[in-house]
Order: sequence, then structure tokens, then C-alpha cells
Amino acid sequence: MGSPLLDRSLEFASQVVLFYEDYSKSKKDTTISKQLLRSATSIGANINEAVYGNSKADFIAKLHISLKETGESIYWLTLLKRTGIFEYNYDSLLSQAEEIKRMLIASINTAKGNRNEK
Repeated sequence: MGSPLLDRSLEFASQVVLFYEDYSKSKKDTTISKQLLRSATSIGANINEAVYGNSKADFIAKLHISLKETGESIYWLTLLKRTGIFEYNYDSLLSQAEEIKRMLIASINTAKGNRNEK
């Protein structure tokens, strides 16, 4: 894709989709995992929308939505990890989400700085 942030968000979403497939086979309640699936896949979708935004303000707004979705994904992953209802390497997914969060914050700050310079 050419953008490290887009690449990381797509990789994270792919890993969450695979997690969801494994989780669904466990025949456990999927309410929380569906919430995770929605928020995790929304991150990259909104980053992609930001790239094609109409303005710098639109770009920043879409990145903020991605940041919120990243925070929500971290919440659901942490909840799943704490409940222990399904064995999985949550730390790997949490690490990926935290990295995306840092990248988004840096991108938002850079974009805001660039906006203020004009």
C-alpha cells in the first residue's frame, strides 16, 4: 500500500479476522469478539478514507476516528485477555494495536502542525 500506517492497520485487521475465526469455532458467546472485529477493521478503513479526504481537516478527523477505534480495540482485547474465556496470544495483538495508536498520534500531531503552518 505504500504507507506504514496503512500496512500496519491492515496486518492488525487481518490478525483480528483470523482470531475471530478461531474464536467463533469455540462456540462461546461472540458478542465481545464481534465488537473487536468491528473496531479493528474500522481502523484501516478510516485511515484509507483519510488518505482520500477532501481537506486537511477531513484527514485529521478520519485519523481521530481511527485512533478512537484503536482505543476500543485495545479495550476489547484487554477484556478478552482478562476474562480468560478463550486462550490466545492477546499480547501480540495488544502490542500491534499500541503501535498503531502511537503512529496515529504522531500522524495527527504532524498533520495538525502542518495545518497550523499554512
